[in-house]
Amino acid sequence: MRTKLTLAGVLIAAVLGLFYPVRADAAPGNNIETGIFAGETDISGMSRDEAVKAVKADVAARNEAKVTLTDGGEYSVSFPVSRIGYKWTNENIIDAAVSYGKSGDIVQRYMQLKDLSRNPMIYKPEYTLDRSALSALIDGYAEEYDRDAVNASLEKGADGFVITDGQTGRSINRSAVIDGISEKLLGDWDGSDMTYTLDVDMVSPLGSYEDLSLVRDVLGTFTTSYSTSGSSRSANIVNACSLINGKTLYPGEEFSTLDTITPFSTDNGYYMAGSYLNGKVVDSLGGGICQVSTTLYNAVLLSELEVTERHNHSMIIGYVKPSMDAAIAESSDKNFKFVNNTDYPIYIDGHTSSEKKITFTIYGVEKRPSTHSVSYESEVLETDVPEVDAIYADAGQPAGYSSGIQSAHIGYKAKLWKNTYENGALESRTEVNSSKYNKSPRSITIGVATDNPDIYNMLMEAVNSGNADAAAAAAAQAAAMTAPPAPAEEAQPASPAPEVVEPAEVAQ
Repeated sequence: MRTKLTLAGVLIAAVLGLFYPVRADAAPGNNIETGIFAGETDISGMSRDEAVKAVKADVAARNEAKVTLTDGGEYSVSFPVSRIGYKWTNENIIDAAVSYGKSGDIVQRYMQLKDLSRNPMIYKPEYTLDRSALSALIDGYAEEYDRDAVNASLEKGADGFVITDGQTGRSINRSAVIDGISEKLLGDWDGSDMTYTLDVDMVSPLGSYEDLSLVRDVLGTFTTSYSTSGSSRSANIVNACSLINGKTLYPGEEFSTLDTITPFSTDNGYYMAGSYLNGKVVDSLGGGICQVSTTLYNAVLLSELEVTERHNHSMIIGYVKPSMDAAIAESSDKNFKFVNNTDYPIYIDGHTSSEKKITFTIYGVEKRPSTHSVSYESEVLETDVPEVDAIYADAGQPAGYSSGIQSAHIGYKAKLWKNTYENGALESRTEVNSSKYNKSPRSITIGVATDNPDIYNMLMEAVNSGNADAAAAAAAQAAAMTAPPAPAEEAQPASPAPEVVEPAEVAQ
């Protein structure tokens, strides 16, 4: 048997020698055989290093290629492939190319080379790219390209409403674009410049001329007065009211007061004015804006829209009855929100008057029957009157300093009821909210920093008295005692009367 196989091998070798006399019995060389490619790159006759350089040169050329993004219209932007980390990853194909026709016995090598003479051997390079870099690139283009849909809107003028058509929004589908570009560049891309048509989502605006032309009915209106407010608080009310005025709200849309009137900054038209903080009245940017949200809250109630968020003040305010207020505070995440739960758009009209009155009127399409009406009733459940004053000694202020007396606030527990009438008869009485307002005593802060023990003891006695009037008088006396003597020819000015800050002037 061994003899027969050996003879067969000799015969095969002889036959191979006839057809391939030079290479059949030669030792394999180090260069790549003729007819072998790495993708589009012919690497025939190259050493391993030469082939690697040839493929890398092709990758470098690919990185210079441009990808042009277009929306199919006028928009077009381009970037080089190099910006997204395009790289070659399977360098091992060059090792396979070098080994082709050189591995195995003489028969196997012969068959590989014979196949190669008929058809080229193509090794496919594989590539990768930096998806995070591509994502950042597309995000940047999207920020420039995307635009929000602008809903059709109303503007109330002296002669009625003016309707403004909406504008269609557009948004690049970022994930689809990233996937699409990656698939093309990592697939059968030939390395030439490429154009990619963006996947764009179109967003239709809400509203139409027909819908908005129906908005003419008053659904609810409410007015409060800020006649006792100072100039800064008054300016804040006027400013916040103007930021809300003219808003159109479509069915199902939610209105957020904070989102509409913030930021509370001087650039946005706000001034320092009194507001509540931890049971005290302090100056803050935007002080007074709670009267704006409260007035709007009552107009919303009368319109019977759906209130989704409402908070009462920490202490009672003077411009509406208990439980009829709606406090907002960015720092404590208090907001007033409501939803247009009607089947038609609504329009919010807000304005202030020279008599320092603020009014909100909500317009819509009245579908409630003429026999239907509502009213709201504030019910006080408990009152809690402060029994003593709060006197604060400030060692950082000189003797004679006085903050002025801040008025007391009575604590309340209250409920708001909605009374619904049909044909003038009470149909139902439902609870709208329950509110608790903290009590706050009359308070004053006086300075006690002095080297004079008599003055210090007098001031501390006033502090311990629990009487704000006594503390204010002691501060005034200390101011007189520590004041430099006046020239003989000048009369000594009288001590100023203690300042009393009324809650209606400062409360938000």
